[in-house]
Amino acid sequence: MRCNALDMYSVCAHTKDLLQSIMNKLSAFLVPFFISIVLCGIPLFVMEVSIGQYLNTGGIGIWNLVPMFKGVGYASMTMIGLSNIYYIVLIAYTLYYFVASFSSPLPWENCGNDWNTITCVSLRENRTSLNRTDGTSSVREYWDIKVLGITSGLHEMGELRSELVVYLLIAWVLVYMVIWKGLHQSGKIIWCTALFPYLILLILFTRGVTLEGASEGLLFYLKPDWSKLREPKVWIAAGTQVLFSYGIGIGANVALGSYNKYNHNFYKDSLIVCAICSGTSLFAGLVIFSVLGHMAHVQGKEVAEVARSGPGLAFLAYPEVVVQLPWASAWAILFFLMLIVLGIDSQFCTVEALVTGLVDEFATILRPHRRLFTLGIVCLQFALGLPIVTQGGMYIFQLMDFFSASGVSLCTVVLFEIVGFSYIYGASRIYENIEDMIGFRPNRFYVFCWLVAAPVVILGMLLFYLIEHEPLTYSDTYVYPWWGEAIGWCMALASIIWIPLYALYFLCSTPGTFLERIKKGVTPQVVPRKVQEGTPTSEESVTMDNPITSAQLLLRPEKV
Repeated sequence: MRCNALDMYSVCAHTKDLLQSIMNKLSAFLVPFFISIVLCGIPLFVMEVSIGQYLNTGGIGIWNLVPMFKGVGYASMTMIGLSNIYYIVLIAYTLYYFVASFSSPLPWENCGNDWNTITCVSLRENRTSLNRTDGTSSVREYWDIKVLGITSGLHEMGELRSELVVYLLIAWVLVYMVIWKGLHQSGKIIWCTALFPYLILLILFTRGVTLEGASEGLLFYLKPDWSKLREPKVWIAAGTQVLFSYGIGIGANVALGSYNKYNHNFYKDSLIVCAICSGTSLFAGLVIFSVLGHMAHVQGKEVAEVARSGPGLAFLAYPEVVVQLPWASAWAILFFLMLIVLGIDSQFCTVEALVTGLVDEFATILRPHRRLFTLGIVCLQFALGLPIVTQGGMYIFQLMDFFSASGVSLCTVVLFEIVGFSYIYGASRIYENIEDMIGFRPNRFYVFCWLVAAPVVILGMLLFYLIEHEPLTYSDTYVYPWWGEAIGWCMALASIIWIPLYALYFLCSTPGTFLERIKKGVTPQVVPRKVQEGTPTSEESVTMDNPITSAQLLLRPEKV
């Protein structure tokens, strides 16, 4: 039984974005963020879901459309596998804070605990003490010492943090409990977990906007800084955020789209999902920056000074401001419960995408043992994530977050995906496949984005990453050593290397002359999926052998 796609991939489309919005200062690039959504996010989202639905297969199998490019599929699976390893550690951190929030007073509220140092400054002290430069806040010490036990650098990994190991295990158990039968059979669970965070967001927003100083935070968030539009970094940050939040290039949209019936109107669902995704990002910003405005007001600082990036906003800024609210424990419980639900939602979608991609590619071996294979994936990724919950694990986390599934690796994979589907398979074929499935053609603006706008934007992002790369730092104080950066680049290459290696393998293993091999490599090796549910396809669909050219479609649509 197939589920409506909205039941499934809507979760992936917006939950990870919400956590990223919480951990990144979105206000600096709202304008380029929404421009990137229009030019890249929505068109590529529609393209991926349409191909998944058209072929009824995962992120590797779709590359039978362009066999020589199947390495892109393996690269996507590698990226999503690496992402699963480190991303779920955020859920472990959140579980830690969630459990701690049931105590009163909150453990990060005061000094005098066994983990505090002599330089600790309690949040209950006066404003002058809070602004001391020679002290460390009790919130910071709770995060650095109690939760992380953080070491001096990547060279010192330290010991496993036993509590974090337990919470990491709990997180993986929760994920497996959802997907062990297959995500398409978990529709009711997904609906509940997808809608529940919005209720909490609404509660937090209602409280946040009533706080003194909230207006300053909202103004900081919503007022465009037009001077920032001249900075390439802002556009790169916005573009990367869009790719990550929409799940582009990692195979999740393809896998979840493959659960649809052939003639399901995925296009309508996709637009709804994209609207929800963008709206969630904006609304999450309102919630967060209303609270940050109050925090800045209490401390006598500018909003920009308290708006931290990275995990600091979720585990430093919000725990700090919640102490200043009545019923602090209740607000902390609500906030971290929301993050847990969002994190689990996002994680089981990406794990399902990995499992679906591999099971569909190696169906004869894996499909009869899907549940056991899923358990094996979960256990393997739990084991690989253990180094991240050591005392030096945060340095590994940031290294993986920067290199393994974003930046250069993500842009490279997405760029090859666009080249493979838009130029080699053909944007016109995709356009016609969509018409064959849903009975009408979307606006040809999508073709323009697939052929021109998206590849130009992604290529620009990739070049900027390579040209303007700066040494990675943690907390603005620790600079990663050269060998740490080298490990990071190896993580990036772990996915990218699949693309040339598989192309070389294909050319070497395929019989015929070199030109014949190239031709086979760019010729679809699949029988297009036809309707199995009894609904006829369009009689005018474009065949593999006689496609309309992209130029015809883009320039003279009335002739098509």
